Amino acid sequence: MAISDWPVNERPREKLLLKGAASLSDAELLALFLRTGTRQVTAVDLARAMLREFGGLRGTLGASQSRFCARPGLGVTQYAQLQAVRELAQRSLQEKLVRVDAFANSGVTRRFIQSRLADRTREVFMVLFLDNRHRLIAEEELFLGTIDGATVHPREVVRRALFHNAAALILAHNHPSGVCEPSQADISITRRLKRLLEEVDIRTLDHLIVGEAEVQSLAEQGLM
Repeated sequence: MAISDWPVNERPREKLLLKGAASLSDAELLALFLRTGTRQVTAVDLARAMLREFGGLRGTLGASQSRFCARPGLGVTQYAQLQAVRELAQRSLQEKLVRVDAFANSGVTRRFIQSRLADRTREVFMVLFLDNRHRLIAEEELFLGTIDGATVHPREVVRRALFHNAAALILAHNHPSGVCEPSQADISITRRLKRLLEEVDIRTLDHLIVGEAEVQSLAEQGLM
């Protein structure tokens, strides 16, 4: 049965307009994005199959182009549109981060960092450069590594902080293994960077470690 044959209040678009986007399931939201299914399945059925195959919304958004387009009913156009939606969501979070005191609103910072790093298959070391009011000046991915780790060069962190005339910064990196417990190496490099940055009057507010489902703060754990 086509979606157009469903009762009006069960169709994803009409349901969204009547009750709001939050009332829709993940599959229904994805179906609205897909717009059409195939001859065999509706857009909702296709969306459900995608969520099963890719492991939920996060896996769907993070799927590679080749894997995404290998599925019947999907192609380059849908892949490009979905990546655009993902980037829009990340930029929306960034705009919010620019407008607020990043350190005082740690929840916003965590969500932003998680959206940037949670799905990366290699370790990425990122720095948020902040002004005196802890508003975002710039974000940079300074070091890329393998699945096991990234080499961090303290001199480059200091150089980029001075370039941006930052008053403070937040460090962040991901653990592709999914476990976000800080290692001794994480603690050591954080303390070294903090000492070096203090010498040029730049504060290190936190170091966030992103795992599969959570973000840990070295500052909150007293490890800085």
